[in-house]
Amino acid sequence: MPTATAAASSATDALDAADRRFGWHPFTQMREYQDHPRLHLVRGEGSWLIDGEGKRYLDGNASVWTNVHGHNDPDLNRALREQLDQVAHVTLLGLNHPVATELAADLAGLTNGALPRCFYTDNGSNAIEVALKLSFQYWQLIGQDAKRGVISMEGAYHGDTFGTMAVGERSEFHRRFNPWLFAAQTFPSPVHSECAGQVARSDASASLAALKAILERDAATTACLILEPVVQGAAGMVQQPAGFVKAVAALCREYGVHLILDEVFTGFGRLGALTAAEREGVVPDFLCLAKGLAAGYLPLAATLTSEKVYEAFVGKFSEGKTFFHGHTFSGNPLGCAVARASLRKLKPMLASGQVAERAMLLGREMQDAFAGHPHVRAFRQFGLTGSVEFKPASAECWPTDTRAGFQVALAARRHGLIIRPLGDSILFVPPISIQADEVKHLVRAVRLAMDEVLPTLPHASFLSANR
Repeated sequence: MPTATAAASSATDALDAADRRFGWHPFTQMREYQDHPRLHLVRGEGSWLIDGEGKRYLDGNASVWTNVHGHNDPDLNRALREQLDQVAHVTLLGLNHPVATELAADLAGLTNGALPRCFYTDNGSNAIEVALKLSFQYWQLIGQDAKRGVISMEGAYHGDTFGTMAVGERSEFHRRFNPWLFAAQTFPSPVHSECAGQVARSDASASLAALKAILERDAATTACLILEPVVQGAAGMVQQPAGFVKAVAALCREYGVHLILDEVFTGFGRLGALTAAEREGVVPDFLCLAKGLAAGYLPLAATLTSEKVYEAFVGKFSEGKTFFHGHTFSGNPLGCAVARASLRKLKPMLASGQVAERAMLLGREMQDAFAGHPHVRAFRQFGLTGSVEFKPASAECWPTDTRAGFQVALAARRHGLIIRPLGDSILFVPPISIQADEVKHLVRAVRLAMDEVLPTLPHASFLSANR
């Protein structure tokens, strides 16, 4: 009779085979994926994920930057079950359900009522698409058809749909689609100087001067500016200096251009406040929310805007003012119920100082682990975000296929950590509810993995000569 271990192994083998035959994973080179052991996760407990063999891994990626209160949270589970007993889904296309309205009222409170109108979608890219389309249509409706342009910041990532690709950095993710993307202007991000592996200084003067020059020239033909406030996540957790977002907002107001804040990543506690807009004292024209909105439980996104924008769309059907946009699962009741429960938990958590304490601890642990390390080019930390960028000890960089960050991420699994690479770097994005000992485990596991892997990569001088 087979043992439980043998049965589990057999089940894993069958799952591997099915995944190999049928799977196609996002942002994943499938040949590379097939060449390494697959990790099948079956349960979650707090900040931890558990595979089919019972091995535990800290979720250092917050399940793609979404998890707020940990996995399998009893309060969120209860909210989900209670809503499930009522109705699982109701379309918002000309109908309503109470929890969508209740959550919209909660979200209006994020800006003290300055952005009271909530348009639901189901992911961050779509929240951005809605903001772009609302801005474009608004200017048409008030008779300023020439205002069609978009300004974004260098290094931006706003999503993978066509509109969001157009307003983001034309990186290797999106460059091949350039022929299908509309034009957008960019202005430079603030300049950072690196010292002993950390950001020592950030200067936004040249960035703001360049933006002002663009607005002076093109405000009459520009609809909106889009910005990831405070931290650009997919750029490598690149930070902006204090006051930068407020200065950008002031320029947008001065020149009559909508400001879209992409808080898909920065919203719901990660930077120590419910939103970066709140932290920076800014009210944009459009505030885009997703990821942590439903605490990592269900797909849910929202685009908040002002009564002024909303009123421009109100009229007789024959006037052509309707905003013809929607998604099947916009404002799904299950997602809305979980989001409301999450907000009820998150507000006192932030007020208690717990998140700020964990962020300070993350900074100290990263300083101890990475400052002066021969394989560290730079590291950054702000709130519960961070990154460490690797380099060869005796050369400028590795060829792309060396995949240093990927190799470190794989090795980190042996130390009980799931984490995502970005090129030759690792990004730190834990659940916002992470505990102090888990913060230490997060950084320690990365340090152990990099010390195991990076010295074993092919010798830098050989690689430099054979690139």
